Amino acid sequence: MGLPGGIINEMKRGQTFFALVFLIGGLVLLIGLTLAFLANSFIDTGYGYQASVRAEAVAVSGVQDALLRLDRLPTSSVTGTSTVAVGTNTATVTVSSGVPAAGFATILSAATVSGRTRKINVVVTVNASTSQVSVVSWQTIQ
Repeated sequence: MGLPGGIINEMKRGQTFFALVFLIGGLVLLIGLTLAFLANSFIDTGYGYQASVRAEAVAVSGVQDALLRLDRLPTSSVTGTSTVAVGTNTATVTVSSGVPAAGFATILSAATVSGRTRKINVVVTVNASTSQVSVVSWQTIQ
C-alpha cells in the first residue's frame, strides 16, 4: 500500500519550501554578519585614528616640555628620563646630552593612547654660552 499521489506532491512541496526557507535564512544571516563585520571595522578604524592622533599630540607635548626645560635649565640637569602628564595620558621623555655630537641633545618622546603608540625623535643644538636651543631635526618614528 502506498501513499496517494496528492500526499506525495504535498510532501515534495513541503520539502522544497523547507529548503527555500533554509536558503533564504542563510543568505540573510550571511548579509547580516557581513554588515556587522564592516560596521565593526569602520568603528575600530575611526577610534584607532583618534587614538593615534591623541598619542601624537601627547608625544609632541612631551617634546615641547623637554625643549622648554632645555631652554630654562642647564643641559646636564635636563638629561635623563621623565614623564609628562597630558590630561589622563602620559608621555615618556628621554633627553640625551651630547648625542649625536657635543653641543647637541636628542629628545625622544613616546606616548601610548588606547594601544596606539607614537614616538617623536628631535635633535637640537644647545649653545652653551647663550643657552639658545635650536631644532635641527624633527622625526615621527612611529
